[in-house]
Amino acid sequence: MSLRPDISETLARARADLRMGVPIALIGEAGSALALAVESASDARLADLRALEGTIGVAITARRAETIKARAYDGDIARICLPKRADMAWLQALADPADDLATPMKGPFQTLREGSADLHRLAVALTKSARILPAAVVIETEHAARLAAENFLTVVPASDAILRMTQASAMDPVASARLPMEVSTAGRLHVFRPEDGSEEHYAVEIGRPDRDKPVLARLHSACFTGDVIGSLKCDCGPQLRGALAQMGSEGAGVLLYLNQEGRGIGLANKMRAYALQDQGFDTVEANHRLGFEDDERDFRIGSSILRQLGFSSVRLMTNNPGKIEMMEQMGITVAERVPLKLGENEHNRAYLATKAQKSRHML
Repeated sequence: MSLRPDISETLARARADLRMGVPIALIGEAGSALALAVESASDARLADLRALEGTIGVAITARRAETIKARAYDGDIARICLPKRADMAWLQALADPADDLATPMKGPFQTLREGSADLHRLAVALTKSARILPAAVVIETEHAARLAAENFLTVVPASDAILRMTQASAMDPVASARLPMEVSTAGRLHVFRPEDGSEEHYAVEIGRPDRDKPVLARLHSACFTGDVIGSLKCDCGPQLRGALAQMGSEGAGVLLYLNQEGRGIGLANKMRAYALQDQGFDTVEANHRLGFEDDERDFRIGSSILRQLGFSSVRLMTNNPGKIEMMEQMGITVAERVPLKLGENEHNRAYLATKAQKSRHML
C-alpha cells in the first residue's frame, strides 16, 4: 500500500525518534530488539527497558571501546553488559568522553562475544546518522514487534535498513534561482533534497560553466564556526571565500555546499571534539574518543549533484585526496587538482599539521 512509509522514510523517523529519546524496534531475521540512544535517554525510559525480559547492554563503537579499555569482540563495535547499578550518569560517562581525564577508571567492563551483533551495529549506525553520540542501549527481546505496536514505536526492518544505509541517497532538485553575489553578479543557487530525509545540500553556480569542459569545482563541507562566525580553529572560512573568489575571477565554477558539519559528525559533536582538543588531543584523536572515525562524510553526495547539473569532469579545488578518489570512483573525472592553501594561523597550525600527517591532506 502506497500509504505505508518506505525504508528511507522509516529510517528518517527512526533517526528523529533516537534524537528525542524515543526507543525504536529493530527486527532482524534471527531476532529482534529495542534500541534507545544513550545521549537522549531518560531515567524513566531506561527503567522501562530494564523491566522487560531480554538481554540488555550498551552498543558503542570500537573507537570508543578502545578509549575506555573495553574489548570490542565484534570488530567495529562492542556490546557492553549493563550492570544492575548502572544509571544514566553511568551511561553518559560511558558514551561521552568529556570527563575521561577527570575520571579515567570507568571499568572493568564485561563485553559480549557470543551471538549476532547485527542489531547492535545497526543501532550504532543509526545514532551516527542522527548526529548524536554513537552509543545505544539495546535490549534483545522476541517481543519487540508486539511492544512496538503497543507503544507506537517505529519499526525498522534490519536487512532493508542495512542495505539502504550503505547506498547513496538520491538527490532531488528542489529549487534554483539567480543569486548575484559579491564575487559575481552572475550567480545561481540550486537546492537539492536527499530522499532519505537528511539535510539539504546546495550548489552555487558562478557564471555559465561549459558542461563539455572540466569545471572549476569545490566540495565544501558546511562549517558554521568557520564560514559564519570566523573561527580561527580551522581554515574553512578562508577556503570558502577563496574558492568563490577564484571562480568569480575566472568567470565560471560550481561550489557544492554540503551539510556535513564537523566531517559528518554534526555541530554538537564537533563542539565536543573541540572541548577534547582543549584537553590536549588532536582533531583525529578527539573524533576517536567520541566514537567516530577520522572522517564520517559521504563525498558521493557531491558527485551525484555534479552529474545532475550536467558535469562529468572537474578541476577540483581541494587538498584532500579522499575527495579526488571518490570523484573518480563515482565516474567524475578529475582533470586537475587545484590546491587551496589558505587560512593558516597560530590557532589552527597544529590542526592543519594533523590533517597532513594523519588524514593525507596535501598541505
